[in-house]
Amino acid sequence: MTKIIYEVVPHDGGWAYRLGDVYSETFPSHDEALEAARIVAAEQQRGGESEEISYQDENGVWHQEVVDGNDRPEIEILDTRDNLVSGDTGVGRSS
Repeated sequence: MTKIIYEVVPHDGGWAYRLGDVYSETFPSHDEALEAARIVAAEQQRGGESEEISYQDENGVWHQEVVDGNDRPEIEILDTRDNLVSGDTGVGRSS
């Protein structure tokens, strides 16, 4: 299973969440950035229809496969201020 880690970090005078080296927009407060990360994480958990996809691998070879729309990644939110919110998107919970 794929694991995705969103990290809430200080960014451009405010706070943002990031995935790898890609940052979200900057939020004025830590709590707003954390809530945005939770919303994005919850969206990742929504299943969908199975689809046929095409992709090119690192060697330039094209592949086609059918992906299961219910195969969702494991999600974690790493909060640099308060440590790990492990596998908990916290959607609907106040921070």
